[in-house]
Amino acid sequence: MLSRRFAFLDHPGPLAFAHRGGAAEGAENSAAAFERAVRLGYTYLETDARATADGVLLAFHDPTLDRVTDRRGRLSELPYREAARARIGGEHEIPLLEDLLGTWPEARFNIDVKEAGAIAPLADAIRRTNSYERICLTSFSDERLLMARAALGREVCSALGPRGVAALRAAASTSGYGRLLARLSRAGVPCAQVPMGFRGLRVTTSRLVRTAHAIGMQVHVWTVNDRARMDGLLDLGVDGIMTDDITGLRDVLDRRGQWHPGRMAA
Repeated sequence: MLSRRFAFLDHPGPLAFAHRGGAAEGAENSAAAFERAVRLGYTYLETDARATADGVLLAFHDPTLDRVTDRRGRLSELPYREAARARIGGEHEIPLLEDLLGTWPEARFNIDVKEAGAIAPLADAIRRTNSYERICLTSFSDERLLMARAALGREVCSALGPRGVAALRAAASTSGYGRLLARLSRAGVPCAQVPMGFRGLRVTTSRLVRTAHAIGMQVHVWTVNDRARMDGLLDLGVDGIMTDDITGLRDVLDRRGQWHPGRMAA
């Protein structure tokens, strides 16, 4: 069993994550999207960390500006003065991730570290805002996760990387993985953030949830926008759901008596 408790996860569950601030409701990863989520009652905000060519840390998902802004170009190759001219949906500035941490000091931020160049400025932003206990680091790269944890210089909440998720899935699918589970437990990672499925294979199963819970690990599922699937996952006992449809998840949890709005709700 995990011996360390993390303040990031200390909230009545299931945890409701506003994915990119609630991308289905417009202007993903904009200050306006996060404001909307907070007013709706979300405590948990999911976002992404990327840096410009001159090391300015932005909350932005894609490697390029092309899909969601009125400009084009690879963010890591642009100076901030150029990226700052881009407007999400033609209207909203790309926010500095540090500004988000400072604007909503009671919110908890699940941060997907998208590139190695974002690690040093992310560590600086977390230090300056003293946000250690209200962030969770995640990444699709085990190496980036290790580098980000090392850059912070102290223990923070983080999710399993791809290799850890694969190990958890193997342990849930086949007997005889006791040593593997013990190793996952000793790693001190308190949550697994997983998709419902991957390349036609079901990932989030009742066995995976039970296996994670057996070592004290939470399971958060991304990115779920269908209300019936939300209900099904909650019936499995998952500990959190990430969604673009923040109104839909709020309504599902409220109907089940499991909606726990933050103090910042309107």
